[in-house]
Amino acid sequence: MKAKRYTEEQIIAVLREAESGAKTKELCRKYGISEPTFYNWKAKYAGMTVSDVRRLKELEAENSKLKKLLAEAELDKSALKELLGRKW
Repeated sequence: MKAKRYTEEQIIAVLREAESGAKTKELCRKYGISEPTFYNWKAKYAGMTVSDVRRLKELEAENSKLKKLLAEAELDKSALKELLGRKW
């Protein structure tokens, strides 16, 4: 079975439908998702707006870049320590 990809906007729309009183099982059947997927979405996106989700994605991307930069800096630092620690 091919997995469907939903955008953040679509996910928030589904969660808002659930907040308005629709039953979880009916929503899952309607959108072709499993209940665990629905609850994962709810845990991650509950109470968020579309702009909040976009900002979250931007922050996650920035965090990823910063982690890569830190890892590279640590590698450079350890290489310099090793080089300076040798006796010529």
